[in-house]
Amino acid sequence: MISIIEFPWQQQAIIRHSQRLANSFQHWTGNSLLDVNDSPLETAKALFEAPFVLVSHGSESDPIFNYGNRKALELWELSWEEFTRMPSRKSAQEVVQEERDRLLSEAATQGFSYYSGVRITSTGKRFEIQDGILWNLLDEHNQLCGQAAVFSKCMFLT
Repeated sequence: MISIIEFPWQQQAIIRHSQRLANSFQHWTGNSLLDVNDSPLETAKALFEAPFVLVSHGSESDPIFNYGNRKALELWELSWEEFTRMPSRKSAQEVVQEERDRLLSEAATQGFSYYSGVRITSTGKRFEIQDGILWNLLDEHNQLCGQAAVFSKCMFLT
C-alpha cells in the first residue's frame, strides 16, 4: 500500500483534529487516549502511531471518515486518501447496519458508548471489534463535529 500522504499527522488540519480527538475523549470518558502531555504536533504523531485503532467521521448526513491512524489504515487495507473518502457506513456489512446506527445514536445522546461489533475491511474480510469506545467529537467551541471510535482488540472471522 503506497500512500501519497505518508505522514498525515504533520498537516495543520490533522494536528487540530488530533487535539479534538484527545480532548473530546477526555471530556466524555474522564480518561486519556494516551499518557502524553506533549505539543500538539507530538500528540498528533503519537495518536497516528498508537498501538490501537483510532478512527473518526464527520457530521454529514452520510458521514465520511476524516481520520484513521496507521493501525486503522492497515486494518481496513486502505491508504489515507482512500480511507478519508469512504463513508463510515461502508465499514459495516448491511446486516449489522441497524446495530451500528443504534450505537451511533446512543453515543450521540450520552456522549460516548462502549461497543463490540462486526466490521468489514475494504477487501471483504470480516472482523469483530471487542471493547471499543465510541464518542462524540467536540470542536474548540464545544460544538458537535462528528464521532470517533477506538479499540485495541479485534479478531478476524472465518
